[in-house]
Amino acid sequence: MSQTQTAEPDLYVEFEEDIFNEVYVPLLEDMSPMQILFGGSSSGKSVFKAQQVVFDILAGGRNYLVVRKVADTLNKSVRTEITKSIKSMGLEKEFTIPKSDFTITCSNGYQIMFAGLDDVEKLKSITPALGVITDVWCEEATESLRDDIKQLDKRLRGGDEQTPKRICLTFNPILQNHWIYEDYFRTIGWKDEQTQFRSPNLSITKTTYKDNKFLTQQDIYKLENEQDAYYYNVYTLGNWGILGNVIFQNWEVRDLSGMLDQFTVHRHGGDFGFGGNPAAISVGHYDANHNTIYCYRELYKKGLTNDILAEKTKGLIPVTDINGLVIGSQPITWDSAEPKSIAELRQYGVNALHAKKGPDSVLHGIQWLQQQRLVFDTSCTSHRDEFSMLKWKEDRKTGQVLDEPVGEDHLVDARRYGSEQDMVVRAKARQYEG
Repeated sequence: MSQTQTAEPDLYVEFEEDIFNEVYVPLLEDMSPMQILFGGSSSGKSVFKAQQVVFDILAGGRNYLVVRKVADTLNKSVRTEITKSIKSMGLEKEFTIPKSDFTITCSNGYQIMFAGLDDVEKLKSITPALGVITDVWCEEATESLRDDIKQLDKRLRGGDEQTPKRICLTFNPILQNHWIYEDYFRTIGWKDEQTQFRSPNLSITKTTYKDNKFLTQQDIYKLENEQDAYYYNVYTLGNWGILGNVIFQNWEVRDLSGMLDQFTVHRHGGDFGFGGNPAAISVGHYDANHNTIYCYRELYKKGLTNDILAEKTKGLIPVTDINGLVIGSQPITWDSAEPKSIAELRQYGVNALHAKKGPDSVLHGIQWLQQQRLVFDTSCTSHRDEFSMLKWKEDRKTGQVLDEPVGEDHLVDARRYGSEQDMVVRAKARQYEG
């Protein structure tokens, strides 16, 4: 049995320690300034971190800033998880959880605040009602850039120097060439068989599904019987991923904000989604002379009906104008498998075209994109994630590499559709030259 003091000095809340998975209990007292909690899928790491946030806020003296790369992903992920933890502990009376305002406030005055790393100015202005920000939790930290974490570290400086400040990164270890691995794991000589590392400034804890006592047998079966070698290594075993069969290695990330005026060859593509899959839009410019595609805006969101998708599309894609005179909406090419949706987008004012596709269009499109230089704006994190992780399927038992893409490919598909006309032109040019 554990207890923590709330706003009133004589009032204590008691709860059973078995609400935590045992591996995480020592972390409740961890005051390391940099904490890394990573590992396989369904290991319970995000659930524990949400519980710890509630535990710390209730005890008083600490304020949390909870972040992800994109603000839109916060509500359905970490904020929901923290709210569930509050309710499962029976602490609804101790917390105010407004529907419209992201900030959760405890009865003792301390707060849990939420922000996206895609809005730097808003991040700078966040201030708790009582005290200072003492803790930052960055969920899905592999979405973030090195500079994002540096800015968060600066955000913690100042204020009450007597109170320990902490940053916690939680994530699945997707790729060994990630900057997080380079900065925190390679420097200490981390080995896959390790589960912990402790130093005065850094603590690392690795967990897998075996550390989560709340999993069902069906959950365990799916993880233990994963057939793809990469997914088994990362999501079942919790090891840093090595994509030997990664499809795209011809991409880079740059700040393109200063080049937007130069982008005149508009190449936009969209892939439909709703419940299980996100709708995806890739907004880009094609420099045919240098075989370079610049992707400078994106949409990656689930649950959008076509009317809302239309408004977001028009907000992303600039109109074509000559000397300030608007002459029309720029076209965007969509997956032709949904002609009804394309028709509806047109009714809402989107200049929507349908992809022509054709036999082997997926493999042909991938091969063409492999021959280009792909440049993603720093804001296009979903582009980066998909293109860096899409790989050829590999049988875990035989090691055979199959001619089949594996991984999330919504933006990859959107980019294929958006570049379809260039693929045809280039193919005809090569045929003529031959």
